[in-house]
Amino acid sequence: MADRSSHPTNPPEAWLPARRLALALLRPVERFLHIEAASGFILLAAAAVALVWANSPWHLSYEHLWETAVTIGVGSWSTTRPLHFWINEGLMTVFFLVVGLEIKREIVEGALSNMRRAALPIAAAMGGMGVPALVYFAFNPAGATSTGWGVPMATDIAFAVGVLTLLGPRVPAPMRVLLLALAIIDDIGAILVIALFYSTGFAAMGLAMVAAGVVLLVILKQIGVRPGWGLAPPLVVIWTGLLQAGVHPTIAGVIVGLGTPARSWIGREGFLTLARNALDRFQAQVARGADEHALIAPLHQMAFARREALSPALRVETALHGWVAFGIMPLFALANAGVTLHGMAIGGEGFWPVLLGVTAGLVVGKPLGILLASWLVVRLGIAALPPGVGWREVGVVGLVAGIGFTMAIFIAELAFVDQGLLGVAKLGILIATAVAAVAALLAGRALLSRQHGGGLDTLSDSDAESSTAVWGCPPAPPAD
Repeated sequence: MADRSSHPTNPPEAWLPARRLALALLRPVERFLHIEAASGFILLAAAAVALVWANSPWHLSYEHLWETAVTIGVGSWSTTRPLHFWINEGLMTVFFLVVGLEIKREIVEGALSNMRRAALPIAAAMGGMGVPALVYFAFNPAGATSTGWGVPMATDIAFAVGVLTLLGPRVPAPMRVLLLALAIIDDIGAILVIALFYSTGFAAMGLAMVAAGVVLLVILKQIGVRPGWGLAPPLVVIWTGLLQAGVHPTIAGVIVGLGTPARSWIGREGFLTLARNALDRFQAQVARGADEHALIAPLHQMAFARREALSPALRVETALHGWVAFGIMPLFALANAGVTLHGMAIGGEGFWPVLLGVTAGLVVGKPLGILLASWLVVRLGIAALPPGVGWREVGVVGLVAGIGFTMAIFIAELAFVDQGLLGVAKLGILIATAVAAVAALLAGRALLSRQHGGGLDTLSDSDAESSTAVWGCPPAPPAD
């Protein structure tokens, strides 16, 4: 039990009844947030609300909300874009930054640090993009419908991770990392497809700005800047450059995440040494009766030790985790999951080829391509399965990857000029997302054991700290 005798039980100037009421209301929320599956529940709930809202009598209010103009600028420089743009291209960059940071840490010291294991998600992603495109072509070999071959190639990271999280302790950590690595490579491939086949070309000035942002990131690392907010300038420059170049700007998050240092400065032993020295100085100042100003120096030393005991990649990832899991991802789902089905011509020209091509491409092509490509590179000795991951886990990852959703809808918007075919493609994406999610959950519960208990059932201490930072609520004290 924590020793509470040395300090007050309530902050100074706090009113005890109000304090007790606030804690009583916030502790159930805190306990819920400490379950990692909570982010998946919130994400799916946001998607359900969006679908119902977009197909309700109030669907116009849903459309008008995301078209609200939002202006961001400083002085004479400003830009006005719809709210939908700032969510998809702005806030989701932070999500991709967190993914890039996690992948960077795994490459440096985790399951992807071995080149043979790193080759697996690359091969799986390539198979998971190629086979769905071929499946779609099998239903749409020519004509106006053939342009949608890129639709079933993409995996929606947010929904895929949310569904995988619902499997809780059945999911070993390396399996989650495999999905994240596969999905981000998949997204990079999807963005390349968009840039090469569904865009008018690159803008040289934008690419030059991207290069300048990467150079700035390298310079900051070379002069010893330990990122926190130091990531913001290169992130903004790269994001703006990608936007001007005609490439999806969220990839800026991945670039900056992969460029963030993943090794600590002083480490555990250094933290212990500096912390002891700081505490000794603090104790000496208190013994001499020094005022609060004299305590600033040892507290600064303690803060430095606390900050640099962790790598910048882990520190930034932990700080952003709660905001992404409980804020950005649900908002993204709410803004994008509202696909309206009003006025769709069922059975019209191209209806069944597009519907079957998209649905089969995601539900069948994705897992088949991922399994075949993974088996091939492992069989050839090019890659190895991560520890704790067998072919059952790879199969479940393949099913989860069939959730295309947002990126698939985005590609469909570019692929189909005909609004009727676009509506059919969106319907196929919705059906495929539902089928893939249910199939992944059923297969996961049937094929995966609970021997990995605790791996994803609850948040780690660092994740709990980040969720606490988001909600502004202190951790609940231990029970007496």
